[in-house]
Amino acid sequence: MPANRLINEKSPYLLQHAHNPVDWYPWGEEAFRKAHEDGKPIFLSVGYSTCHWCHVMERESFENGEIAELLNRYFVPVKVDREERPDVDRVYMLFVQASTGSGGWPMSVWLTPELKPFFGGTYFPPEARYQHPGFKEILLRVAEAWSTERQAIEQSGASVIEQLLQHSHLTPVAGGVDQALLDSGFYAFRRSFDTRHGGFGGAPKFPRPVVLNFLLRYYALTKNLESLEMVFVTLNRMARGGMRDHLRGGFHRYSVDERWFVPHFEKMLYDQAQLAVAYLDGYQISNDAFYAGVARATLDYVRRDMTDAEGGFYSAQDADSIIDPARPEVKGEGAFYVWTRKEIEQVLGPDAEMFSWQYGVEEGGNVREDPHHEFVLKNILYLAHLEDETAQQFGIPLEQARQRMSDARAKLLRARCARVRPHRDDKILTAWNGLMISAFARGAHVLGDERYLEAARRAAECALARMADVARGTLVRRFRDGEASIPGFLDDYAFFAQGLLDLYETGFDVRHLEAAIRFTEAMLKEFEDSASGGFFATAAGNDHLVMRLKDDYDGAEPSGNSVAIANLLRVAQITGGNAFRAVAMRALGAFSSRLASAPVALPRMLAAAAMALSKPGQIIISGRRDAPATRALLEEVQRHYVPDRALLLVDDQSRAALARHAPEVQAMQPVHGEPAAYVCENFACALPVTDPVQLGELLERGPAGAAGR
Repeated sequence: MPANRLINEKSPYLLQHAHNPVDWYPWGEEAFRKAHEDGKPIFLSVGYSTCHWCHVMERESFENGEIAELLNRYFVPVKVDREERPDVDRVYMLFVQASTGSGGWPMSVWLTPELKPFFGGTYFPPEARYQHPGFKEILLRVAEAWSTERQAIEQSGASVIEQLLQHSHLTPVAGGVDQALLDSGFYAFRRSFDTRHGGFGGAPKFPRPVVLNFLLRYYALTKNLESLEMVFVTLNRMARGGMRDHLRGGFHRYSVDERWFVPHFEKMLYDQAQLAVAYLDGYQISNDAFYAGVARATLDYVRRDMTDAEGGFYSAQDADSIIDPARPEVKGEGAFYVWTRKEIEQVLGPDAEMFSWQYGVEEGGNVREDPHHEFVLKNILYLAHLEDETAQQFGIPLEQARQRMSDARAKLLRARCARVRPHRDDKILTAWNGLMISAFARGAHVLGDERYLEAARRAAECALARMADVARGTLVRRFRDGEASIPGFLDDYAFFAQGLLDLYETGFDVRHLEAAIRFTEAMLKEFEDSASGGFFATAAGNDHLVMRLKDDYDGAEPSGNSVAIANLLRVAQITGGNAFRAVAMRALGAFSSRLASAPVALPRMLAAAAMALSKPGQIIISGRRDAPATRALLEEVQRHYVPDRALLLVDDQSRAALARHAPEVQAMQPVHGEPAAYVCENFACALPVTDPVQLGELLERGPAGAAGR
């Protein structure tokens, strides 16, 4: 087909639709003007490039000439990449969820020329099936209603916006946040915890690392071992299940069943970032090498497969892949990842039996929960037995079993790499890169691996060069194909500042700390609701948004508000700036009613509330950074799970720069020429120690109030 207007876009998702017969417009003035001039409603289709059902709807409907003709005749069709434009997606998803009771992608919404929504849903098949009405029938009915009842529809659209604005209004609860809110959140998650399989709720089961983040901080604050057990069971079951890629590393998006076995096979950058941090936290607390290995495999996957030449991180890998290279139009979800027993035997020979026992491979396939019958005779690899069980089963030493399974995985990976790889969305998003910078910085901090520090540094410098202006305090959302575009949203500022803070606490480059503070200050200017508290998801002045929302839902990604509050508290810890803390507390107060009524929706904000209820903690290491004694003190800090504290390294090169933000560091000197650690609580410090053992004791029970290992 000839190209439509989307051919000039940078979004991989929009480019996927650039040769549809649908006369697509990108979101913008041209489309809105066309709707006004022609008196037509807008058909808004929102999705992303690695979305399985988006691909299905494109094949079934948007490549269908008859349906395209209806869309072009009666509507102004507009395509939006939700990852580029979360502002647009958020507004209309709120409408779809409110009007239908559910949401998802692809999202299909009909708007008046004034951009007011009046009808919507998600995936529609071309003809009625799957308990969904047919898309063709819907188009005709909406077109008829618009021609005969336009005035009523426009009034309804305006009324919908007013109702949604009222629904999203926040009323603070008297008293703000307290320990009772945290306890309420813990008990809510305990009620929904799956004691057998881990995770929360039933199928489909999402990893949702923000919940693990809260439960670990709740443990640090209360020493409640039950919260820790929920995290460990979940981490174990996820890592053993088919949702994890056991050959290449990384995690798929979610599991269609309750036991983490049959995944939805796309891989998202934000999942890798948050799950890597969860396993690193688990390793710090438990000292279980299994968790460290899962974290390493996840970080290594991103380094190998999701990093561009300059160091930025790509967004996602698709679930669908080509089944037969000779027929590229035939694709299947997960085809790249599944195996028959015969394929395993052909690649591994005599080791196939042992591998099949460890990874649950069966002669007739191991998939029972496949809802679409795509995996006939196929096997999803999962860790049916641990290495010591395999060694015992086959009567060989553990190290021999471990080596043979490592060799087998390498052979299968080489064979898998010969298949046609799934599509990779290679756009670079500031927010998601911020999350991944945090993960690599944490990996370097916890595992002492310089490769991860270098990955975090390169990504930060890449974003600072391509997508940021530190002097002006501005960020853009997306970089791709040489173009940086779309003014940054709240989550871009919050997640990137968090990444820079985490990077400073590992690499101790003061430039990264100063940039984090600068973007936090800019965030206050552009997004804060100074009257009522909290932060809008978008900056003021966007005439094409019918609502300016404050996003607070901690779902697959943490909300911008949750991370912004935590950042403000961290910056206040470093600088002693009461103004930063005051803004954070005002924001928590603004969301207090939501925290009280729906704690399961805001676990990352609950974690920020836990930080706010704790006394500010600081760990300052004073000494030459290349001195072995300094390194020994830092390594002792790395051994402990000490969340929500500021870690500063003060040496001759950084002392003056740090003193501009934290004047007290001027007085924190080495002791008798030896590097020293100052452990502080609420800006009051214990006597400095030079011995790592003494530092460990302070971190266990001392002024910083740290949790034990």
